[in-house]
Amino acid sequence: MAGATLTRRSTLTGLLCGTTAIMAGLIPSAPALAFTGAAATATDGILTIEFDGALRSRLSREGRPLTAFDSGEGVRLADGSVLDRFVLLGDSGAAPVDVRGGGRRHTVRGVAEGRLEKRIDLVFHPSLPGAALMTVQYRNLSKTPLVIAAWWSAAHQLLVHPEGAWTFSGASHPDRRDWVQRVRHDFQQRNYMGMNGSDYGGGTPVAAVWRPDVGLAVGHVETVPRLIALPVASQPGGTRIAIEGDQPILLAPGEKVTLPETFIMAHRGDHFAPLDAYRRIMAERGLAAPAIPESSYAPIWCAWGYERNVTPDQVYGTLDKANAVGCEWAVLDDGWQKAIGDWVADTSRFPGGNADLKAMADRIKTYGMRPKLWISPLSATPASDLMRDHRDMLLLDASGTAQNVSWWNSYTLCPAYPPTVEYFKTVMRRIVGEWGFEGLKIDGQDLNGVAPCYNPAHNHKRPEESVEKLQDFWKAIYDTVIGINQNANVEICPCGDSFAFFNIPAMNNTPASDPESSWQVRLKGKTFKAIMGPSAPYSGDHVELSDGGDDFASTYGIGAIPSTKFTWPKDTDKPNDKLPPGGFVLTADKERLWRKWIALYRRNMLSKGRYLGELYDIGFDKPEGHVVAAGGKLHYAFYAKTWNGPIELRGLGKGPYRLTDSFTGAALGTASAASNKINAGFERFLVIEATPAGDAA
Repeated sequence: MAGATLTRRSTLTGLLCGTTAIMAGLIPSAPALAFTGAAATATDGILTIEFDGALRSRLSREGRPLTAFDSGEGVRLADGSVLDRFVLLGDSGAAPVDVRGGGRRHTVRGVAEGRLEKRIDLVFHPSLPGAALMTVQYRNLSKTPLVIAAWWSAAHQLLVHPEGAWTFSGASHPDRRDWVQRVRHDFQQRNYMGMNGSDYGGGTPVAAVWRPDVGLAVGHVETVPRLIALPVASQPGGTRIAIEGDQPILLAPGEKVTLPETFIMAHRGDHFAPLDAYRRIMAERGLAAPAIPESSYAPIWCAWGYERNVTPDQVYGTLDKANAVGCEWAVLDDGWQKAIGDWVADTSRFPGGNADLKAMADRIKTYGMRPKLWISPLSATPASDLMRDHRDMLLLDASGTAQNVSWWNSYTLCPAYPPTVEYFKTVMRRIVGEWGFEGLKIDGQDLNGVAPCYNPAHNHKRPEESVEKLQDFWKAIYDTVIGINQNANVEICPCGDSFAFFNIPAMNNTPASDPESSWQVRLKGKTFKAIMGPSAPYSGDHVELSDGGDDFASTYGIGAIPSTKFTWPKDTDKPNDKLPPGGFVLTADKERLWRKWIALYRRNMLSKGRYLGELYDIGFDKPEGHVVAAGGKLHYAFYAKTWNGPIELRGLGKGPYRLTDSFTGAALGTASAASNKINAGFERFLVIEATPAGDAA
């Protein structure tokens, strides 16, 4: 934000003393006013935003109202008063933004109680049909300071629909809830983009809510994380969505503050279209996925089936089988290190120390496979050598307390502190440059977001530097690794978090990250194909985490990369290991299934195809459908516990298509764009290959 924000927190503390803490998601909607009709209108022909004389706004798509007139932008002052009625003073009309792009800007301005001026700038661009970029600015017109205790923007209630609504949230939560959920009658989710637990936070700053016919999405398009909320709440007349902030802002007389630039979109279908539009906006601003090496699309075997008690012999004993079923990556997971924070070999397991790790990387390569090593940067156990020697790296809160990483029983290190960055760059040079590992599995929910840092040793200009520079830390790691090996695989796995979009430039591979169901594998895949690109290298994570422990279909059908953590020839025999029924051992029956799915994956390489996420609605369409264009064909995937009935094949081009069950090879007839429905019965999944009939078999 421009103006005075957290740099004046100490001054604001006194001003706010005695007031009730404000939860941004609980700011009430304004009561109805006498104004009716639009006094100002901004549109691109698809999205229309109308303002009445009180600067309340109403959204429409293609002439159809989606909301009533809402107090879309307003503030709550420290004295408890709410300013959400601004008498319209000016309307600029549409004006060109830039000659080459053909964008148009529309500006409206109003004043509340003679104290606060509000200006709203809306920019429409032909490359973003149905969307607008909105900037809201407030100016103190009074002769005394004003303290904005909370604000909200783009707050609208999508009108109710008989079939209800679904929502996507880019926020992270410790319970690892679904990113896509049905909006129940009592649904309330604040979607705060800061820390929602000691080691869970960050995310993609977009929220969407949609009906079967239309949806609304909002988000901020700043190039660094902001500590705002994107609440979604069920209300009697529909579903409310907004962007809100509750960091106090002190405005001196005449002073202005500009809120984070906002993205608002009226869209068709589920969350894919607005996230894809958001990705394109951010790419123009310099945040985009890097070039993806071929290695990022290779099938994965990971030693995590043996968990932290893994031994070199167990890894070596499984490599031949992993190679035989079609895996190309061999990942040594958690347990190799001396301690979290001390990234050298645990000599109780690797008696030769670091030389044994280099020997393991070398041996994996003799199988024609690529070695990858697990690591969890930015955390360190209290007993580690790093904490003994460098407690100055700690991220501290305002009371001087370290931020806990509960999963690793560790502390968080500050990513904005240069010695922290340099330490981990040195670790990367050791792992990739000296030991010869060709990939990194960077793991831990804590890597997705951090809290503001108040460590006086770091000399931060603002505590939020740690939040905003986390992405720079990951980019420094990525650049170090790629500088050594340009084909290296850099995976970021934030353990159930809703992935932090700002980290995307620092990775060339991502997994489903500890999915709790096959549904999560698929919805996360659809989300990543939107925010990283339609050919994003996304893996379904260990198939053993899917429904039944064998659901490769959910990975295959969304264009994801197969991954497994099977053990062989037996499971680990440590008594403290908790294995699911049947364990992780690769039985003969499993091996046949694993080989079949991985061979099918390698034959069609849907992960490198174009995921067509706009064709099916993951919430409302039954059965759930996905489609990938690859190799001149369309590859469909449908999912349901059981299904017996019609299925619509959307997206077919000109002419007839020959249909084949991708898994069984059975012929399913033909279809065309004019006749695109077939009757089908299946349990769990159906994958269909649609080949233009003129192509050779």
